[in-house]
Amino acid sequence: MVAIVLGLMLLSLTIWLGLLSFWGQFWRADQLLEVEVAETQLESLPVVCAVVPARNEADVLPTTLRSLLLQDYPGTFNVFLVDDRSTDGTANFAEGVAHAVNKSQQLHIISGESLPPGWSGKLWAVEQGIQKSVETLYATSLQTPDYFFLTDADIEHDIGNLRRLVAKAIQEDLDLVSVMVRLRCKSFWEKLLIPAFVFFFQKLYPFRWVNDPNNQTAAAAGGCILIRKDALERIGGIQVIRQTLIDDCALAEAVKKSGRVGEWESGGQSNSFPTVSSKGHIWLGLSTLTRSLRPYPSLGTVWDMVARTAYTQLNYSPLLLLGTLLGMTLIYLLPPVGVILGAILGNWAIALTGLLTWLLMSLAYYPTIRFYQISLWFIFSLPAIAFLYTLMTLDSAIRHWQGRGGAWKGRVYPGKARGEGGRRA
Repeated sequence: MVAIVLGLMLLSLTIWLGLLSFWGQFWRADQLLEVEVAETQLESLPVVCAVVPARNEADVLPTTLRSLLLQDYPGTFNVFLVDDRSTDGTANFAEGVAHAVNKSQQLHIISGESLPPGWSGKLWAVEQGIQKSVETLYATSLQTPDYFFLTDADIEHDIGNLRRLVAKAIQEDLDLVSVMVRLRCKSFWEKLLIPAFVFFFQKLYPFRWVNDPNNQTAAAAGGCILIRKDALERIGGIQVIRQTLIDDCALAEAVKKSGRVGEWESGGQSNSFPTVSSKGHIWLGLSTLTRSLRPYPSLGTVWDMVARTAYTQLNYSPLLLLGTLLGMTLIYLLPPVGVILGAILGNWAIALTGLLTWLLMSLAYYPTIRFYQISLWFIFSLPAIAFLYTLMTLDSAIRHWQGRGGAWKGRVYPGKARGEGGRRA
């Protein structure tokens, strides 16, 4: 029995050594938009239309919409807010904000239509906003958007956020640029669980792999996505992911897998030899300045946020669920158990192996804790956090089996499996 426990401890240690050494350096949290984009003048100024789905967001719009309308982007920029059948006066608040900052002509409010079968509420709102932005811009200026800026209504944008996103897209010829904004981290439960959410996301989708055009890993953060119009058209539009609950990663995957048609250029003259690359280029990073105002003040609010889509990540597969539960236990829960068990049994090989593994996972967690500027003591809490996330994942599966999965803003969505646009486990 002691040999089995020691073997499991050594396996956990080996896994962490492999993660730290070979898993895309996910733990470094160093893909930062504000660091990567130099403060230089844009050589071209593409036309950008922001699309903001908003369902009962009146309480945050005075801050978030104001930050969006006051972006320092020097090109043509319009905001299309889709009022998704709100009951709290969202549209009126939006009009008031635009009037207060003298940007009424820049803001276009769309009354959302009834949700058709086969669409999630957010994606149907995004689809309406995109279609209306193309129609409005062409009718008023005979222009069409070069980029769509898809952002949530609860995001407070740094004044230079859009300019940096556009600069990043132009400088590196990217089809899609996305940032995971700084999530709110004020309450105890937010400090305990939110940085870990970002850590687990980076482990699931190492940002360096996402940003490597030769790696198939694809992901995006739905709160802040800049996508090229022709890239969106190339994949078939928003409708191709219309039923997915984890729409951001599904969109990124579709773009990265798609080919790009272009022209060779020589001496300023374009030749008539179209080229197709095997994949679209995307980039995902963190933002130090743009932040989400969505509060998670209690364990229940974080729990619901994770449980809403955790089983979707596993393709609704009981086998993947079982593998996840066993994997989380082996990787995160076993090391502190080994420390305690080794001390009780007087087996210092087990205790020291568990302690070393625990220290390695704490070392991996440190950059994320530093990014969120919370107490250093939280780096040692990853096993307890992982235990809670494991329970959330199990609860997500139970909710799905009971027909309660995917509940959000008063709607319940059955979701779709990975082959139809879910997020990879």
